[in-house]
Amino acid sequence: MSARPQAFPLRRWHTLCHYHQKSRTVKPSLVNNDTAVAPVVLPDVLPNNPHDEQASPLSRLSRFYQRWTNADPTRAETIAELARSAVERPQFALLLQRDMDAGRELPAAMRRLRNLLVCTLIERDLSGRADMAEVVHTISQFADFAIQTHLQALMAEMVALHGAPIGAASGLPQQMIVLGMGKLGGEELNVSSDVDLIFVYPEDGDTTTTSAEQRSLSNQEFFTRLGKKLIAALSEITEDGFTFRVDMALRPNGNSGPLVASLNMVETYLIRQGREWERYAWTKARAVTGNPDDIAALEAIRQPFIFRRYLDYGSIDALRSMHGQIRAEVQRQETRHPDRSDNVKLGRGGIREIEFLSQVFQLIRGGRDTELRDRSTRRTLRTLADKNLLTPEVVEQLLEAYAFLRNLEHRLQYLEDAQTHTLPASADDRLHVATMMGYATVEALLRALNQRRHFVAAQFDAMFSDKEAASASESEAAGERIACCLAEHDSNESIQETLGNLGFHDVATTAQRLQAVWRSPRLQSLPEQSSVRLLALINAALPMLARIDEGQLATFTRLLDFLEAIARRAAYLALLSEYPYALKRLIRMMHASDWAAKYLTQHPVLLDELLDDRTLKAKPDWPAFALDCQRQLDTAPGDTERQMDLLREMHHAQVFRLLAQDLEGDLSIEALADNLSALADILVAATLQAVWQTIHNRHREIPRFAVIAYGKLGGKELGYVSDLDVVFLYDDDDQEAPALYAKLAQRFITWMTAHTSAGTLFDIDIALRPDGASGLLVSPIAAFEKYQCTSAWLWEHQALTRARFCGGDTAIGTRFETLRETVLLQPRDAQTLGDEICAMRRRMHDAHPNHSAEFDVKHDAGGMIDIEFAVQFIVLRYAAAHPALIGDIGNIALLKLAGALGLIDAGLANQVADAYRVFRKLQHQIRMQGEERARVAPQSLAAEIESVQQLWRALFPAALG
Repeated sequence: MSARPQAFPLRRWHTLCHYHQKSRTVKPSLVNNDTAVAPVVLPDVLPNNPHDEQASPLSRLSRFYQRWTNADPTRAETIAELARSAVERPQFALLLQRDMDAGRELPAAMRRLRNLLVCTLIERDLSGRADMAEVVHTISQFADFAIQTHLQALMAEMVALHGAPIGAASGLPQQMIVLGMGKLGGEELNVSSDVDLIFVYPEDGDTTTTSAEQRSLSNQEFFTRLGKKLIAALSEITEDGFTFRVDMALRPNGNSGPLVASLNMVETYLIRQGREWERYAWTKARAVTGNPDDIAALEAIRQPFIFRRYLDYGSIDALRSMHGQIRAEVQRQETRHPDRSDNVKLGRGGIREIEFLSQVFQLIRGGRDTELRDRSTRRTLRTLADKNLLTPEVVEQLLEAYAFLRNLEHRLQYLEDAQTHTLPASADDRLHVATMMGYATVEALLRALNQRRHFVAAQFDAMFSDKEAASASESEAAGERIACCLAEHDSNESIQETLGNLGFHDVATTAQRLQAVWRSPRLQSLPEQSSVRLLALINAALPMLARIDEGQLATFTRLLDFLEAIARRAAYLALLSEYPYALKRLIRMMHASDWAAKYLTQHPVLLDELLDDRTLKAKPDWPAFALDCQRQLDTAPGDTERQMDLLREMHHAQVFRLLAQDLEGDLSIEALADNLSALADILVAATLQAVWQTIHNRHREIPRFAVIAYGKLGGKELGYVSDLDVVFLYDDDDQEAPALYAKLAQRFITWMTAHTSAGTLFDIDIALRPDGASGLLVSPIAAFEKYQCTSAWLWEHQALTRARFCGGDTAIGTRFETLRETVLLQPRDAQTLGDEICAMRRRMHDAHPNHSAEFDVKHDAGGMIDIEFAVQFIVLRYAAAHPALIGDIGNIALLKLAGALGLIDAGLANQVADAYRVFRKLQHQIRMQGEERARVAPQSLAAEIESVQQLWRALFPAALG
């Protein structure tokens, strides 16, 4: 046994060493797990340790446990003592030092500690005192400890021989960053796992010697030698076994690349050569050692490589391909070696599929949602449930299946401390594993295993199956693909023939528009894969478009405009290719609304919203949205650009969901306005709070500042493109307050109105502040009160009828509401009030002339403005006697209240209320088709116009004379 045979698998060396307790030294090796040796036959049953009486009976099913405890009569007692509670990191150092104080070298002491720890985990796990979470946490913590301890000792040795490595650019001492990948990176290591590592050093340079005996090395050579020593210290086989097998295959350029890489080398590699599977691998990368500043620099390289700023649905295809290769290799191995079947890690419905399920969401969405960047599979799954990306029920079952499979994986490894993931061939061993899992028979275990694997496989297939191929299996989709297989170089005649066969109306114009798109420079320069996907999407869309009767060409044009806009974003093409039903929804929305089509073209990231009916059709939960909004902003403290983008992204997503429900007829015009107003309120409050944090010389943490909403927002009648009429008030005696709050208001407006990569938020109108354009941007609440009570124009009191506190300091909000009541409850002379309101109405009418023969729903006599002015007159005229009229309940409710109070004819009140509802709905529908003005034939609204004019004659007898 003095020489190491060439054909012996390295991973089996420790089995031999543990059984044959002979003293020998084996040369360090950088070979991972692919060196082979002759097999060694071990006895199936070992005698019980007489000193092992405190151990769980199940622990004795582990031959590794039996061998290790039998080799030394004191070990069972040590395990029993240690297993009383979870083993934490401080105990590692104490136990290691105890062995080293006894005269053992660090490598031997570390290996003995590893064996003790594994046996302790076996005991705690099988006796029911530890769960899967504790096992993986403990072994992961030990891996960190072992790497850090060995590296510290080896670094000291290397510096003594060659001097300290110094960065050529910075002149600073250099430390090696050891990156833990895979399950080590996720802190979910299994008991017999290898550790996937990558070695990185910050800068090139040379070591600085301090004595003649030292020989200077380049930093590259220094850290290469250090890395080799670390691998040997962890993985070399000795009489005490090994600490961890080491796999370096995930480093840049794999086994053909240098053992260590500088930060510059890593960045260059990831930018130029990094592949999709490496993005997947690097999601788990975690620095186990290194200087914090260097780790931060590496993170700045790693994160943009993994997490794209857009929703990256191209990741699905990449992960599907990767998993297909893994699954094919597993099937080949199982075919060649039937005794190695039932791979709980790589087989169908196994651990890897759960990991892929969690990581695909990270790759798709992690660039936009930092909460999805966690390295842990379990924590990521819980986050997916919190964000409703997977249902809580599905996540709970996935977590249960994950725990079951990981527990089973551990019990497979407990048998021999072997890195295995397949059920053993031996019937006895299978029964031992079943017993350790709590099942009386192997058959019962297999039933439980298959149940969970079937569930996992179904969830995996739902995410990763080829959606387009699945769709093609349906008879309708198959027929569509047969009917439409146009190519970009087809002749005009061929295209027209195909379009005619599909049922298009204007085939000549449609064919011309299609050819213009295919010949555009933007599409001609597309990468081949994107070009193929785009062509496939157009072919898939044409049969759907052909079934549209009215507005067919308009919808087709909108779709082509959209596809041209997103053609260079391969991820969006991938999304529509992966999810054909998203394409159908997209076409349906574009047919329903030109405004919706333009909105999607401006914000294609919203395509993601089309994938989930639960989210798209769910009733808004505004308190939950407000919390999520703040949580998202908290992920980017100090990053103004990112916070502004986050606000826009969250706003666009919510607007799009409301839009989808609106187009499906699920929202009344009033409900839509209420929801849009609630959304605006939340964003105003969140923006105010975020902007205040950017003012570094702020004198208090919570500003005594409030935003007052007027107009559409004040009346909770906001539309999709309404601007926000606001006034800024503050109540703060600090001498710096006026300047600070002016700065806050200016930045608030900038945050709201600035155009960023994510678009805009709202247009802001501040014309209603005291003294208008000549007045102060922000007003002290006391000055505002005085102005409203002594100097304000009547039209400013009209505006107060639709004003309310919107966000900021609630005490100021309460004070404003008190002021509003005081002003609106003032007695007024009816004649003077009527004259002034009519004069104001004439000026507004003159400012919006209508020279067409059509009726302007908003501005013409008998339209919406007349109704709003009439309601304002009623409030200002009668509120002193009827305080209920000052409630912020909207024009329709106020009209009905006035009728109920006998202030106007009740029947007429209901007619005008209905007319206002008709006008708003009509205006909304016309604007949804992209028209700026809502104008229709007057005869179509004759009854509504007449009811409004009748109300005006009743309120203002001389107004229509």
